[in-house]
Amino acid sequence: MGPALVAAAAYVDPGNVATNTTAGATYGYLLVWVIVGANLIAAALQFLSAKLGIVTGQSLPAVLRSRLGRKARIAYWLQAELVAMATDLAEIVGGALALNLLFGVPLVPGALITTVVSMLVLGSGGFQRIVVAMLCLVFVGFTAGLFFAPPSASGVMSGLVPRLEGTDSLLLAVGMLGATVMPHAIYAHSALAADRHGHHEDKPRVLAATRTDVGVALLAAGAVNLSLLLLGAGALQGMGGVDSIEGVHAALGAAISPAVALFFAVGLLFSGLASTAVGSYAGSVIMGGLLRRQIPLAVRRLVTAVPALVLLSLGADPTTALIYSQVVLSFGIPFALVPLLRLTSDRALMGEHVNARWTTLAAGAACALIIGLNVVLLVLTF
Repeated sequence: MGPALVAAAAYVDPGNVATNTTAGATYGYLLVWVIVGANLIAAALQFLSAKLGIVTGQSLPAVLRSRLGRKARIAYWLQAELVAMATDLAEIVGGALALNLLFGVPLVPGALITTVVSMLVLGSGGFQRIVVAMLCLVFVGFTAGLFFAPPSASGVMSGLVPRLEGTDSLLLAVGMLGATVMPHAIYAHSALAADRHGHHEDKPRVLAATRTDVGVALLAAGAVNLSLLLLGAGALQGMGGVDSIEGVHAALGAAISPAVALFFAVGLLFSGLASTAVGSYAGSVIMGGLLRRQIPLAVRRLVTAVPALVLLSLGADPTTALIYSQVVLSFGIPFALVPLLRLTSDRALMGEHVNARWTTLAAGAACALIIGLNVVLLVLTF
Protein backbone atom coordinates (compact mmCIF):
# COMPACT_ATOMS: atom_id res chain seq x y z
CA MET A 1 0.00 0.00 0.00
CA GLY A 2 1.02 3.60 -0.42
CA PRO A 3 0.86 4.80 -4.05
CA ALA A 4 -2.87 5.60 -3.85
CA LEU A 5 -2.37 7.67 -0.70
CA VAL A 6 0.18 9.82 -2.52
CA ALA A 7 -2.13 10.20 -5.53
CA ALA A 8 -4.99 11.09 -3.16
CA ALA A 9 -3.15 14.27 -2.14
CA ALA A 10 -4.12 15.60 -5.57
CA TYR A 11 -7.79 15.12 -4.68
CA VAL A 12 -7.71 17.50 -1.71
CA ASP A 13 -5.93 20.44 -3.31
CA PRO A 14 -6.93 24.10 -2.71
CA GLY A 15 -9.17 23.98 -5.76
CA ASN A 16 -11.40 21.60 -3.82
CA VAL A 17 -11.55 24.06 -0.96
CA ALA A 18 -12.73 26.88 -3.21
CA THR A 19 -15.31 24.89 -5.17
CA ASN A 20 -16.70 22.80 -2.31
CA THR A 21 -17.04 25.54 0.31
CA THR A 22 -18.50 27.91 -2.29
CA ALA A 23 -20.97 25.23 -3.36
CA GLY A 24 -22.04 24.59 0.23
CA ALA A 25 -22.29 28.25 1.23
CA THR A 26 -24.21 29.18 -1.94
CA TYR A 27 -26.45 26.17 -2.57
CA GLY A 28 -26.51 24.37 0.76
CA TYR A 29 -26.69 20.59 0.37
CA LEU A 30 -27.77 20.74 -3.30
CA LEU A 31 -24.50 19.36 -4.75
CA VAL A 32 -23.73 16.58 -2.26
CA TRP A 33 -24.53 14.07 -5.03
CA VAL A 34 -21.79 15.55 -7.22
CA ILE A 35 -19.08 14.88 -4.64
CA VAL A 36 -20.31 11.37 -3.88
CA GLY A 37 -20.60 10.45 -7.55
CA ALA A 38 -17.28 12.04 -8.50
CA ASN A 39 -15.50 10.21 -5.69
CA LEU A 40 -16.88 6.85 -6.84
CA ILE A 41 -15.72 7.61 -10.38
CA ALA A 42 -12.31 8.69 -9.05
CA ALA A 43 -11.87 5.46 -7.10
CA ALA A 44 -12.64 3.35 -10.17
CA LEU A 45 -10.27 5.34 -12.35
CA GLN A 46 -7.45 5.30 -9.84
CA PHE A 47 -7.65 1.53 -9.57
CA LEU A 48 -7.57 1.18 -13.37
CA SER A 49 -4.57 3.53 -13.47
CA ALA A 50 -2.73 1.53 -10.81
CA LYS A 51 -3.65 -1.74 -12.53
CA LEU A 52 -2.17 -0.52 -15.81
CA GLY A 53 1.09 0.40 -14.06
CA ILE A 54 1.28 -2.89 -12.14
CA VAL A 55 0.53 -5.17 -15.10
CA THR A 56 2.64 -3.37 -17.74
CA GLY A 57 5.36 -1.94 -15.49
CA GLN A 58 4.90 1.41 -17.28
CA SER A 59 3.02 4.65 -16.71
CA LEU A 60 -0.03 5.58 -18.81
CA PRO A 61 1.95 8.22 -20.80
CA ALA A 62 4.73 5.70 -21.49
CA VAL A 63 2.27 3.12 -22.80
CA LEU A 64 0.60 5.76 -24.98
CA ARG A 65 3.92 6.78 -26.52
CA SER A 66 4.26 3.44 -28.30
CA ARG A 67 0.73 3.77 -29.71
CA LEU A 68 0.72 7.38 -30.91
CA GLY A 69 2.44 8.99 -33.88
CA ARG A 70 4.86 11.86 -33.35
CA LYS A 71 2.33 14.67 -33.96
CA ALA A 72 -0.31 12.95 -31.85
CA ARG A 73 2.20 12.49 -29.02
CA ILE A 74 3.09 16.18 -29.04
CA ALA A 75 -0.58 17.27 -29.15
CA TYR A 76 -1.45 14.91 -26.31
CA TRP A 77 1.52 16.12 -24.29
CA LEU A 78 0.52 19.77 -24.76
CA GLN A 79 -3.02 19.24 -23.44
CA ALA A 80 -1.73 17.16 -20.53
CA GLU A 81 0.80 19.85 -19.63
CA LEU A 82 -1.96 22.49 -19.81
CA VAL A 83 -3.97 20.46 -17.32
CA ALA A 84 -0.89 20.12 -15.10
CA MET A 85 -0.36 23.89 -15.22
CA ALA A 86 -4.00 24.50 -14.26
CA THR A 87 -3.42 22.16 -11.34
CA ASP A 88 -0.32 24.05 -10.26
CA LEU A 89 -2.20 27.33 -10.45
CA ALA A 90 -4.78 26.11 -7.95
CA GLU A 91 -2.22 24.60 -5.61
CA ILE A 92 0.23 27.51 -5.58
CA VAL A 93 -2.52 30.10 -5.16
CA GLY A 94 -3.99 28.03 -2.33
CA GLY A 95 -0.64 27.79 -0.56
CA ALA A 96 -0.14 31.54 -0.95
CA LEU A 97 -3.59 32.22 0.51
CA ALA A 98 -2.85 29.96 3.49
CA LEU A 99 0.44 31.73 4.23
CA ASN A 100 -1.38 35.04 4.02
CA LEU A 101 -4.09 33.89 6.43
CA LEU A 102 -1.65 32.33 8.90
CA PHE A 103 1.26 34.76 8.83
CA GLY A 104 0.20 37.80 6.78
CA VAL A 105 2.63 36.96 3.96
CA PRO A 106 1.68 38.86 0.74
CA LEU A 107 0.30 36.63 -2.00
CA VAL A 108 3.16 36.84 -4.53
CA PRO A 109 5.93 36.06 -1.98
CA GLY A 110 3.64 33.36 -0.56
CA ALA A 111 3.34 31.78 -4.01
CA LEU A 112 7.13 31.78 -4.33
CA ILE A 113 7.51 30.16 -0.91
CA THR A 114 4.95 27.48 -1.81
CA THR A 115 6.78 26.78 -5.07
CA VAL A 116 10.17 26.43 -3.39
CA VAL A 117 8.93 24.27 -0.49
CA SER A 118 7.06 21.92 -2.82
CA MET A 119 10.23 21.58 -4.91
CA LEU A 120 12.19 20.64 -1.79
CA VAL A 121 9.55 18.05 -0.86
CA LEU A 122 9.65 16.52 -4.34
CA GLY A 123 13.44 16.41 -4.35
CA SER A 124 13.70 14.80 -0.92
CA GLY A 125 14.36 11.10 -0.49
CA GLY A 126 11.18 10.71 1.55
CA PHE A 127 8.81 12.32 -0.95
CA GLN A 128 6.02 9.77 -0.59
CA ARG A 129 6.18 9.61 3.21
CA ILE A 130 6.13 13.41 3.48
CA VAL A 131 3.11 13.68 1.19
CA VAL A 132 1.17 11.06 3.18
CA ALA A 133 2.00 12.89 6.43
CA MET A 134 0.73 16.13 4.88
CA LEU A 135 -2.43 14.35 3.77
CA CYS A 136 -3.11 13.40 7.39
CA LEU A 137 -2.78 17.05 8.45
CA VAL A 138 -5.11 18.11 5.64
CA PHE A 139 -7.71 15.58 6.81
CA VAL A 140 -7.63 16.92 10.37
CA GLY A 141 -7.63 20.56 9.27
CA PHE A 142 -10.63 20.30 6.96
CA THR A 143 -12.83 17.94 8.99
CA ALA A 144 -12.36 19.52 12.44
CA GLY A 145 -15.13 22.06 11.88
CA LEU A 146 -17.81 19.36 11.59
CA PHE A 147 -17.32 18.42 15.23
CA PHE A 148 -18.31 21.98 16.20
CA ALA A 149 -21.03 22.47 13.55
CA PRO A 150 -22.56 19.08 12.63
CA PRO A 151 -24.49 19.07 9.33
CA SER A 152 -28.20 18.40 8.95
CA ALA A 153 -28.85 14.69 8.34
CA SER A 154 -32.01 15.45 6.34
CA GLY A 155 -30.11 18.05 4.32
CA VAL A 156 -27.39 15.56 3.46
CA MET A 157 -29.97 12.97 2.38
CA SER A 158 -31.79 15.48 0.18
CA GLY A 159 -28.46 16.43 -1.41
CA LEU A 160 -28.00 12.87 -2.66
CA VAL A 161 -30.82 13.44 -5.19
CA PRO A 162 -29.23 14.65 -8.48
CA ARG A 163 -30.46 18.11 -9.48
CA LEU A 164 -29.15 21.58 -10.40
CA GLU A 165 -30.31 25.18 -10.10
CA GLY A 166 -29.19 27.14 -13.14
CA THR A 167 -25.92 27.74 -14.97
CA ASP A 168 -23.97 28.86 -11.90
CA SER A 169 -24.66 25.62 -10.07
CA LEU A 170 -23.66 23.70 -13.20
CA LEU A 171 -20.38 25.63 -13.33
CA LEU A 172 -19.68 24.68 -9.73
CA ALA A 173 -20.69 21.05 -10.39
CA VAL A 174 -18.25 20.79 -13.29
CA GLY A 175 -15.58 22.47 -11.17
CA MET A 176 -16.19 20.01 -8.35
CA LEU A 177 -15.94 17.16 -10.83
CA GLY A 178 -12.64 18.53 -12.13
CA ALA A 179 -11.40 18.98 -8.58
CA THR A 180 -12.30 15.42 -7.63
CA VAL A 181 -11.51 13.39 -10.77
CA MET A 182 -8.01 14.74 -11.34
CA PRO A 183 -6.44 13.92 -14.74
CA HIS A 184 -2.86 14.40 -13.55
CA ALA A 185 -3.51 12.02 -10.62
CA ILE A 186 -4.35 9.30 -13.14
CA TYR A 187 -1.00 9.79 -14.87
CA ALA A 188 0.88 9.96 -11.56
CA HIS A 189 -0.75 6.90 -9.99
CA SER A 190 0.13 4.66 -12.94
CA ALA A 191 3.78 5.69 -12.55
CA LEU A 192 3.77 5.31 -8.75
CA ALA A 193 2.25 1.82 -9.01
CA ALA A 194 4.67 0.80 -11.79
CA ASP A 195 7.67 1.96 -9.74
CA ARG A 196 6.48 0.18 -6.60
CA HIS A 197 4.94 -3.02 -7.99
CA GLY A 198 5.69 -3.18 -11.73
CA HIS A 199 8.18 -6.05 -11.35
CA HIS A 200 6.29 -7.99 -8.66
CA GLU A 201 5.58 -11.55 -9.77
CA ASP A 202 2.39 -12.10 -7.77
CA LYS A 203 0.13 -9.71 -9.69
CA PRO A 204 -3.20 -10.92 -8.21
CA ARG A 205 -1.93 -10.35 -4.66
CA VAL A 206 -0.64 -6.88 -5.51
CA LEU A 207 -3.88 -5.95 -7.28
CA ALA A 208 -5.90 -7.08 -4.25
CA ALA A 209 -3.77 -4.90 -1.98
CA THR A 210 -4.14 -2.03 -4.44
CA ARG A 211 -7.94 -2.22 -4.21
CA THR A 212 -7.61 -1.67 -0.46
CA ASP A 213 -5.04 1.08 -1.01
CA VAL A 214 -7.36 2.93 -3.40
CA GLY A 215 -10.39 2.38 -1.19
CA VAL A 216 -8.72 3.81 1.92
CA ALA A 217 -7.12 6.72 0.04
CA LEU A 218 -10.25 7.80 -1.83
CA LEU A 219 -12.43 7.34 1.25
CA ALA A 220 -10.18 9.79 3.09
CA ALA A 221 -10.10 12.23 0.16
CA GLY A 222 -13.86 11.95 -0.32
CA ALA A 223 -14.47 12.59 3.38
CA VAL A 224 -12.41 15.78 3.16
CA ASN A 225 -14.25 17.03 0.07
CA LEU A 226 -17.65 16.23 1.52
CA SER A 227 -16.68 17.84 4.84
CA LEU A 228 -15.83 21.09 3.07
CA LEU A 229 -19.22 21.22 1.37
CA LEU A 230 -21.10 20.24 4.54
CA LEU A 231 -19.21 22.85 6.54
CA GLY A 232 -20.19 25.49 4.01
CA ALA A 233 -23.81 24.32 3.94
CA GLY A 234 -24.23 23.92 7.69
CA ALA A 235 -22.26 26.86 9.10
CA LEU A 236 -21.85 29.38 6.30
CA GLN A 237 -24.99 29.29 4.17
CA GLY A 238 -26.62 32.70 3.97
CA MET A 239 -23.60 34.51 5.40
CA GLY A 240 -22.08 37.34 3.43
CA GLY A 241 -18.52 37.35 2.10
CA VAL A 242 -18.16 33.57 1.83
CA ASP A 243 -17.53 33.63 -1.92
CA SER A 244 -13.77 33.65 -1.27
CA ILE A 245 -11.41 31.51 0.77
CA GLU A 246 -10.45 34.53 2.88
CA GLY A 247 -14.14 35.12 3.55
CA VAL A 248 -14.69 31.48 4.47
CA HIS A 249 -11.77 31.63 6.90
CA ALA A 250 -13.15 34.77 8.56
CA ALA A 251 -16.69 33.39 8.65
CA LEU A 252 -15.55 30.15 10.29
CA GLY A 253 -13.82 32.14 13.00
CA ALA A 254 -16.91 34.28 13.59
CA ALA A 255 -19.58 31.58 13.24
CA ILE A 256 -17.85 28.67 15.00
CA SER A 257 -14.55 29.52 16.67
CA PRO A 258 -11.07 30.92 15.89
CA ALA A 259 -9.64 27.42 16.49
CA VAL A 260 -11.69 26.01 13.59
CA ALA A 261 -10.51 28.87 11.36
CA LEU A 262 -6.92 28.06 12.34
CA PHE A 263 -7.39 24.37 11.54
CA PHE A 264 -8.88 25.39 8.20
CA ALA A 265 -5.88 27.59 7.31
CA VAL A 266 -3.38 24.89 8.33
CA GLY A 267 -5.26 22.33 6.23
CA LEU A 268 -5.20 24.75 3.28
CA LEU A 269 -1.45 25.25 3.61
CA PHE A 270 -0.58 21.56 3.63
CA SER A 271 -3.07 20.80 0.88
CA GLY A 272 -1.24 23.31 -1.32
CA LEU A 273 2.21 21.98 -0.46
CA ALA A 274 1.33 18.29 -0.85
CA SER A 275 -0.76 18.58 -3.98
CA THR A 276 1.66 20.83 -5.84
CA ALA A 277 4.47 18.35 -5.15
CA VAL A 278 2.32 15.55 -6.60
CA GLY A 279 1.39 17.81 -9.52
CA SER A 280 5.05 18.40 -10.32
CA TYR A 281 5.69 14.67 -10.18
CA ALA A 282 2.80 14.12 -12.60
CA GLY A 283 4.22 16.70 -15.01
CA SER A 284 7.54 14.87 -14.98
CA VAL A 285 5.76 11.56 -15.63
CA ILE A 286 3.84 13.06 -18.57
CA MET A 287 6.92 14.50 -20.27
CA GLY A 288 9.13 11.52 -19.53
CA GLY A 289 6.54 9.02 -20.73
CA LEU A 290 5.40 10.76 -23.91
CA LEU A 291 8.57 12.54 -25.03
CA ARG A 292 11.26 10.57 -23.16
CA ARG A 293 12.74 13.84 -22.03
CA GLN A 294 13.36 15.29 -18.61
CA ILE A 295 14.07 18.86 -17.60
CA PRO A 296 15.62 19.99 -14.30
CA LEU A 297 13.17 20.10 -11.41
CA ALA A 298 13.84 23.79 -10.72
CA VAL A 299 13.09 24.72 -14.34
CA ARG A 300 9.82 22.74 -14.35
CA ARG A 301 8.66 24.32 -11.10
CA LEU A 302 9.47 27.79 -12.39
CA VAL A 303 7.60 27.30 -15.67
CA THR A 304 4.48 25.81 -14.11
CA ALA A 305 4.44 28.47 -11.38
CA VAL A 306 4.40 31.35 -13.89
CA PRO A 307 0.58 31.46 -14.46
CA ALA A 308 -0.11 31.66 -10.73
CA LEU A 309 2.55 34.32 -10.18
CA VAL A 310 1.28 36.39 -13.12
CA LEU A 311 -2.35 36.22 -12.00
CA LEU A 312 -1.51 37.17 -8.43
CA SER A 313 0.76 40.00 -9.61
CA LEU A 314 -2.09 41.38 -11.75
CA GLY A 315 -4.44 41.35 -8.77
CA ALA A 316 -6.77 38.61 -10.01
CA ASP A 317 -9.24 37.25 -7.47
CA PRO A 318 -7.58 34.09 -6.08
CA THR A 319 -10.79 32.19 -5.36
CA THR A 320 -12.20 32.81 -8.85
CA ALA A 321 -8.89 31.64 -10.33
CA LEU A 322 -9.11 28.48 -8.22
CA ILE A 323 -12.64 27.66 -9.36
CA TYR A 324 -11.94 28.19 -13.06
CA SER A 325 -8.74 26.17 -12.84
CA GLN A 326 -10.87 23.24 -11.72
CA VAL A 327 -13.12 23.65 -14.77
CA VAL A 328 -9.99 23.40 -16.97
CA LEU A 329 -9.15 20.15 -15.17
CA SER A 330 -12.60 18.80 -15.95
CA PHE A 331 -12.06 19.34 -19.68
CA GLY A 332 -8.83 17.35 -19.44
CA ILE A 333 -10.50 14.32 -17.88
CA PRO A 334 -11.62 12.56 -21.12
CA PHE A 335 -8.07 12.72 -22.51
CA ALA A 336 -6.89 10.67 -19.54
CA LEU A 337 -9.97 8.50 -19.07
CA VAL A 338 -10.60 7.31 -22.65
CA PRO A 339 -7.05 6.00 -23.27
CA LEU A 340 -6.97 4.47 -19.78
CA LEU A 341 -10.23 2.63 -20.45
CA ARG A 342 -9.10 1.53 -23.91
CA LEU A 343 -5.73 0.22 -22.71
CA THR A 344 -7.02 -1.64 -19.66
CA SER A 345 -9.64 -3.28 -21.91
CA ASP A 346 -6.96 -4.55 -24.30
CA ARG A 347 -6.45 -8.26 -23.65
CA ALA A 348 -3.21 -8.32 -25.66
CA LEU A 349 -1.76 -5.74 -23.26
CA MET A 350 -3.38 -6.74 -19.96
CA GLY A 351 -3.69 -10.51 -20.36
CA GLU A 352 -5.77 -12.15 -17.63
CA HIS A 353 -6.11 -8.79 -15.84
CA VAL A 354 -8.09 -7.20 -18.66
CA ASN A 355 -11.20 -5.27 -17.57
CA ALA A 356 -14.42 -7.17 -17.06
CA ARG A 357 -17.22 -6.16 -19.41
CA TRP A 358 -19.19 -4.44 -16.64
CA THR A 359 -16.11 -2.41 -15.69
CA THR A 360 -15.74 -1.19 -19.25
CA LEU A 361 -19.42 -0.28 -19.45
CA ALA A 362 -19.41 1.57 -16.11
CA ALA A 363 -16.23 3.52 -16.89
CA GLY A 364 -17.57 4.32 -20.36
CA ALA A 365 -20.77 5.68 -18.83
CA ALA A 366 -18.71 7.85 -16.46
CA CYS A 367 -16.72 9.23 -19.38
CA ALA A 368 -19.92 10.00 -21.31
CA LEU A 369 -21.35 11.79 -18.25
CA ILE A 370 -18.27 13.98 -17.85
CA ILE A 371 -18.14 14.92 -21.55
CA GLY A 372 -21.87 15.60 -21.53
CA LEU A 373 -21.58 17.95 -18.54
CA ASN A 374 -18.85 19.90 -20.31
CA VAL A 375 -20.92 20.25 -23.50
CA VAL A 376 -23.95 21.45 -21.53
CA LEU A 377 -21.77 23.96 -19.68
CA LEU A 378 -20.45 25.38 -22.96
CA VAL A 379 -23.97 25.70 -24.42
CA LEU A 380 -25.40 27.41 -21.34
CA THR A 381 -22.41 29.71 -20.82
CA PHE A 382 -21.75 30.83 -24.41
